[in-house]
Amino acid sequence: MIAKTTVQEALPEVWAATVETAIMVVPAFVLTVLLGTALGVVLFLTSSVGPTPRKGLNSVLGAIVNVGRSLPFIILLIALIPLTRLVAGTAIGPWAAIVPLTIGSVPFFGRVVEAALREVERGKVEAATAMGATTRQVVTKVLLPESLAGLVAGATLTLVMLIGFSAMAGTIGGGGLGDFAIRYGYQRFNTPVLLVAVVLLIVIVQAVQSTGDALVRGLAHRR
Repeated sequence: MIAKTTVQEALPEVWAATVETAIMVVPAFVLTVLLGTALGVVLFLTSSVGPTPRKGLNSVLGAIVNVGRSLPFIILLIALIPLTRLVAGTAIGPWAAIVPLTIGSVPFFGRVVEAALREVERGKVEAATAMGATTRQVVTKVLLPESLAGLVAGATLTLVMLIGFSAMAGTIGGGGLGDFAIRYGYQRFNTPVLLVAVVLLIVIVQAVQSTGDALVRGLAHRR
């Protein structure tokens, strides 16, 4: 029988697992924001209400995004193992988990960006276009600045989602707090240690959400 690890004895492992979670989530979040913003901008620009409608391109991109959003993340994790191994050189560990985390969250954030851009008053876009602004200038000078509060709110929601995804990544060797909770808590029937991981995840999520909400309020006040 394996001796149960006390909470005090597990603290070094908790810290290591927290660091692994950060290693997974932070790069995946940065990549998601960059790629998702580009995807969302293209989705909006090529839509029927965008300044450069492209029905065919929009339909193809929309279908790809919908498929990506409809797949449960745990299934996506398994399906992407060959690609993860190709990109990261391995399919296990926190660095490898960045690949499925990013691919799983980009379609979601892309739709968030598209929805935020749709909230911008069309009159502002039309005015900028009438003054000779290029599509790039419309995006960088009008659309993105005017939708910044919505984008920050969406990014906060995406970061919270990534933290949840990172916990699931632990089920297939991704490391992090999810892996810690399974190995030291669930598999050893050690409820106190399991609760430590759960509470820590809750604290991290609450901190992220509170920070994001404060930023959104500040941006909304400036407007």
